[in-house]
Amino acid sequence: MRALIQRVTAAEVAVAGEVIGRTGPGLLVLVCAMQGDTEEAAERMAAKIAKLRIFKDEAGKMNRSLLDTGGGALVISQFTLAADTRSGNRPGFSTAAPPAEGERLYRHFARALAALGPRVETGRFGADMAVSLTNDGPVTIWLDS
Repeated sequence: MRALIQRVTAAEVAVAGEVIGRTGPGLLVLVCAMQGDTEEAAERMAAKIAKLRIFKDEAGKMNRSLLDTGGGALVISQFTLAADTRSGNRPGFSTAAPPAEGERLYRHFARALAALGPRVETGRFGADMAVSLTNDGPVTIWLDS
């Protein structure tokens, strides 16, 4: 799995002008299932993200996790994280999982993250979504399983 996480003070996702998911302080998680990914990979990625110490403690150091802060997560599927731009000017996406498998693993990831404790809301797989966020820091981190 591949994920891009952003520490946010707020984030929301809308489809056709209707807000379908949001979070207050916490994380925006853009996630892409890659070919060969498994449910176990999704669970490991969820645990890593939940425990990643990227929130400030009382001394202002990044020493607290999403679990420590009680923050929420907005999880959005984003197959374009699989973009291969090594050749030419048009990205290729052949390393992304096929759509049905990608959706299954995306949903499994979101459930695994929620099972660890954070409040999790999601976008809509395959939809044209408008994502708004206020990046906190800014803190943006790329993760590969």
